[in-house]
Amino acid sequence: MNNTNDGSKIYLYSITTVAILGGLLFGYDTAVISGAEKGLEAFFLMAPDFHYDKVMHGITSSSALIGCVIGGALSGIFASRMGRRNSLRLAAILFFLSALGTFHPEFLFFRHNEPSMGLLITFNLYRIVGGIGIGLASAVCPMYIAEIAPSNIRGTLVSCNQFAIIFGMLVVYFVNFLIMGDHQNPLIVKNEITGLASVSQTSDMWTVYEGWRYMFVSAAFPATLFGFLLFLVPETPRYLVLIGKESRASSILEKVNGLTKAKEILQDIKSTVHEKSESIFTYGVAVIVIGILLSVFQQAIGINAVLYYAPRIFENAGAEGGGMMQSVIMGVVNILFTLVAIFTVDRFGRRPLLIIGSIGMAVGAFAVAICDHMGVKGVVPVFSIIVYAAFFMMSWGPICWVLISEIFPNTIRGKAVAIAVAFQWIFNYIVSSTFPALYDFSPMFAYSLYGVICVIAAIFVWYWVPETKGKTLEDMSKLWKKN
Repeated sequence: MNNTNDGSKIYLYSITTVAILGGLLFGYDTAVISGAEKGLEAFFLMAPDFHYDKVMHGITSSSALIGCVIGGALSGIFASRMGRRNSLRLAAILFFLSALGTFHPEFLFFRHNEPSMGLLITFNLYRIVGGIGIGLASAVCPMYIAEIAPSNIRGTLVSCNQFAIIFGMLVVYFVNFLIMGDHQNPLIVKNEITGLASVSQTSDMWTVYEGWRYMFVSAAFPATLFGFLLFLVPETPRYLVLIGKESRASSILEKVNGLTKAKEILQDIKSTVHEKSESIFTYGVAVIVIGILLSVFQQAIGINAVLYYAPRIFENAGAEGGGMMQSVIMGVVNILFTLVAIFTVDRFGRRPLLIIGSIGMAVGAFAVAICDHMGVKGVVPVFSIIVYAAFFMMSWGPICWVLISEIFPNTIRGKAVAIAVAFQWIFNYIVSSTFPALYDFSPMFAYSLYGVICVIAAIFVWYWVPETKGKTLEDMSKLWKKN
């Protein structure tokens, strides 16, 4: 029984932990490609009916992001009609199906280990299915946490979702490393006359035929756990009020906040959700534009080009061992810097972290560009890449999700979050699919471009983004009505 002042922290943290497993799967399923992409490239290079080039590889490596755009765009509809919890259950099912499908894309229609254009299309369709799950989870997980958490620790708890995303990436880097074991990535050579790439006969063929499959199917295990645990958590109070289940909402709010505070929050929710069909622009164009630009900048600064192709980048920068170990080290550093954001976001606010992070990322990106221009290999460029990623993890990584989950008023949150997240995945796809060709053209140009965008992002935050630290979700309606 809660007293009039205290809620159950154990209850709050338990349901938040289940929700952030969706973030873990988000990170796991997007970064699994980092270890698998070289073996996958070599596999399809051996197709007899077409030539698999860098453009195709960029599209294949990023095909999950097409599903992410779809899942993100539809997340508002699913979250409003199915509820936040059922939307996450659907995401878990899609994660699971994608893991099995990418492990054995030949199922029913193709011969095992015989690459072809039809098999390439089928593989990409399975990745898109998983991407829809990622898109759903990316929008609904922070929304779920934001609608459950008390305002004074909401930023911290939503940032924990980013921690889970980065932890998922670290886990999959490590899982990929273990799966590789003593095997080596294939050697891909380019014919000097024709310019066409092919697999060297000295390559370790286990990674070409089997290794990447085990990497993809490993996602089935966390997906199963996530789906099971979602039957043990409640729907969010704000959604329950939206569908007229106020007594159930009151019960959950009381468990989280205590009786007295629960009554206050319930009244605030009721006063801001009575108009269910408000236009997306009810609170002006600015809030929507700012939400979209937060998403655009989070991707346009280029972080996922690093995260998805980490082993290849580290190898080209002079790292030993094929870059897999450096990817694990980067994953550990990313975890530590995400913790910096978690412990400071509700103390220092959202804007200072975004500005500091943008400047730190710009320094790291320009350093990598200079190293490439001067032909410097080894510790300096590897360290610069890690610095670039670390500053993202203490700023744009978690803080963007915090702002997107809280900046929109209650009555338009579902639709507005869906729009913002869809833009995020669109630009994620643009950056990730163009990176192999851009990097092949000039690493210096690629990182200089990302560095410039980081500087522009800092200016955008300084002039446009409001501080939301300490404000309730219901305060957002008042904030934007004043503007």
